[in-house]
Amino acid sequence: MPDGRHHSIIGKIEHHTMGKLIVSLSPHAHGTDSVEKNMFGVVIALMPAILVSLVYFGLGSAVVLLTSVAACMFFEWAITKYILRREPTLTDGSAIVTGLLLGMNLPGNLPLWIIMLGALFAIGVGKMTFGGLGCNPFNPALVGRCILLVSFPAQMTSWPVAGQWSSYLDAQTGATPLAIMKEAIKTGDASVLDRLPSATQMLLGTNPTLGLGTVGEICALALLLGLAYMLWKRIITWHIPLSIIGTVFVFCGLLHLANPVYADPFSEVMSGGLMLGAIFMATDYVTSPMTARGQLIYGVAIGLITVVIRNWGSYPEGMSFAILIMNAFTPLINTYVKPKRFGEVPAKN
Repeated sequence: MPDGRHHSIIGKIEHHTMGKLIVSLSPHAHGTDSVEKNMFGVVIALMPAILVSLVYFGLGSAVVLLTSVAACMFFEWAITKYILRREPTLTDGSAIVTGLLLGMNLPGNLPLWIIMLGALFAIGVGKMTFGGLGCNPFNPALVGRCILLVSFPAQMTSWPVAGQWSSYLDAQTGATPLAIMKEAIKTGDASVLDRLPSATQMLLGTNPTLGLGTVGEICALALLLGLAYMLWKRIITWHIPLSIIGTVFVFCGLLHLANPVYADPFSEVMSGGLMLGAIFMATDYVTSPMTARGQLIYGVAIGLITVVIRNWGSYPEGMSFAILIMNAFTPLINTYVKPKRFGEVPAKN
């Protein structure tokens, strides 16, 4: 380092006396950042959305989030200690973040045993199978969520309505805005969209008669506050979230202009898991591209796939599947936009 001081590096770099420089797997970030600092920064950014979920879901939100975090931490500790036979890595905060993000992608009335299965899938299949933090090709929380979605579709698509603070498994359920949008497309009746809440209600999460969706997708404003915090702290950059949200807004705006049976772009952007996915899931360091240009390609592709699945697929929501699909393309994107080596002379034709 030029100033002679020690700087922590995500993806630890060790300099040996034999002159060899050993660099571990990505992500790498030079400076005073560390895995722990960034992970707990994400936890702070999630706090507004978590508090809002507690206001709307009450006991259901608390049970889902606490169970998810506890189960993820237990499975990471057990797998690391007894299967991988390594020192447990709970102190880096990644298991807590995975647990929170998994819980925020689940309904607020999901049974405990299904939540724990999701945590096992997220940590055991999505993360530790590949070697742990820094080695996983797919976002672990989304791996858990999507496995639960295809395994328990009825329980994973039963959405409680607001105001049932003391209810959990017996909470009254209702249709979500995305389900209403899907119904309008299937029936070809644009008047169905009149049942959608206003843009202000979606921004604040005040949908008194509709299902609120997952624990973490209630209030777009709370998620935007988290985005602002992470941008301020430079935990993430603007490229992925803005490219996803911008792509969905433009694409849905064109569809709405062509045929009013498709919802307006404001409703599309502020409903479902779009904000949660764009801000907290797609920006995962390990599973997203390393360069700004690669992140823009990645974000635009996620936005397009999300709109295609939402409007013409079987599921009302497509954000989770879109992110996992593009996680698989991340190595290819990194290869395509790989910067030139320092001092490299361009080949002549």
